[in-house]
Amino acid sequence: MRATWRKLALGIAFTAVCALALNVSAAAQGTDPFVGTWKVDLAKSTYKPGPAPKSLTVDITAAADKTFKVAVDGVDAEGKPIKAGYTATRDGKDVPVTGSPAFDTAALTQTGPNDVSIVYKKGGKPAVTAKASVAKDGKTMTVNYTGTDPKGQAINNVVLYVKQ
Repeated sequence: MRATWRKLALGIAFTAVCALALNVSAAAQGTDPFVGTWKVDLAKSTYKPGPAPKSLTVDITAAADKTFKVAVDGVDAEGKPIKAGYTATRDGKDVPVTGSPAFDTAALTQTGPNDVSIVYKKGGKPAVTAKASVAKDGKTMTVNYTGTDPKGQAINNVVLYVKQ
């Protein structure tokens, strides 16, 4: 059971990462609001069924060719380190996810100026869908996760990230 939640926490971290990596129109207009360092606000987040990670930080850097390098660092609910990363584009195609036992790929789609939809897959099959939205002031991002964990349990998480 603990290993399942570790996998799920790591997968959820990737969802946030994908959300951060996508903002085509903002990038075209100037500074991309997703680029930077984001930290989970556990007090304002809800993990159902849980448990939440102890900490999670996501660092996003943009490249000139519209790709983003993503680094995820944190501590899961059991106190084990979370460390993962990937490079993503915003073309809606699957990109490989490294360091996550819960997901192999993520498919990212821009749905609005500050909104992203992400489908995470394991073995080619969708597992979790995330809807991410960055606030207009650029200081917070909310990610709603729905899907099934590796044990087949339904998840419904609402996670708030704060830009550092």
